[in-house]
Amino acid sequence: MVEKGFDGTAVVLCEGAFAGTEGKTAHGLVRHTERYRVLAVIDSGQAGRDAGEILDGRPAGIPIVADLDQAIRAARGKPDYLVVGVATHGGVLPQSLRPAIRKALSLGIHVDSGLHELLGDDPEFAAAAKAGGARIRDVRRTPSREAMHPFTGGILEVTSVRLAVLGTDSGVGKRTTSVRLVQGLNAGGCRAALVGTGQTSWMQGVRYGLIMDSLVNDFVSGEIEHQVLRAFREERPDVIVVEGQGCLTHPAYPGGFEILAGARPEAVILQHAPARAHYDGFPDFPLAGVERETEVIRLLSGTPVVAIALNHEGLEPAEARRHAESLSARHGVPCVDPLQDGVGPIIQELRRRFPRLPG
Repeated sequence: MVEKGFDGTAVVLCEGAFAGTEGKTAHGLVRHTERYRVLAVIDSGQAGRDAGEILDGRPAGIPIVADLDQAIRAARGKPDYLVVGVATHGGVLPQSLRPAIRKALSLGIHVDSGLHELLGDDPEFAAAAKAGGARIRDVRRTPSREAMHPFTGGILEVTSVRLAVLGTDSGVGKRTTSVRLVQGLNAGGCRAALVGTGQTSWMQGVRYGLIMDSLVNDFVSGEIEHQVLRAFREERPDVIVVEGQGCLTHPAYPGGFEILAGARPEAVILQHAPARAHYDGFPDFPLAGVERETEVIRLLSGTPVVAIALNHEGLEPAEARRHAESLSARHGVPCVDPLQDGVGPIIQELRRRFPRLPG
């Protein structure tokens, strides 16, 4: 993964998707990024609104506009980057996004994409980039064999508390909780590092990480171990948090197996959206839920679920609180909504379980 650093200003392209789960890359960039300064989001269906108000009920100072021309006007000039802010099933590029990408490249605006469909291999985009002097970065392009690392067992030298944020579904908020948890730990006197595992984490400027679903399978566990080791050797943090992907029981995205194997976490925070009845995008497959997911994690690794992070989508505030209280009582662990309530109770539980943590 590229080292953390500020790359420039950006407009996020999320046409037709910002209000749904396929807009999760855009959501992450609106909430937090150290790689870009986000100037606007493009989604004609939500134009005229503030991106933060739609996401979290609080203005973020990032306007949603109808097209690239409006974005340039709102930014008072061309941004450095157009970032593809959708995460579609199968990672394919929606046809509705092609005109904006083509125009941006022709204007000399660089394009970053985290889709599986590689924009740099598209002849039309490649020609537009060459003519405009722009660059295309396909974040999910598979690294060369020489750049990947096999599992070595070196994970056993890591003395930092290792946490994994797993979930009961894909697109359920694992990355956001991971970021908030690292921020909260650092603010409370625990030195914490984040290991990102997806394309949005790269776009947020996470220093340590990999893009799991772009790797050859034999090297996924080794790459996770390698990045955890990098974080430990370079920073000696008190806590290393590993972002989850998909979920163990998901029919299409069973991420998490390699995280349990490669990172060897000592504890898991489980992300859950109580209002969901089925896996995101797969209405014929009922959600396994917290009980089954917890049991699978325990059987696979012996790792305890020490807290539940609640995603409040589809719930009124009072409903979310009732679900949190019920889940906490049923499972005997804290359950909080990181976006509404913060991560304080989770950090308190970590301090209780791991007395070696400072503060």
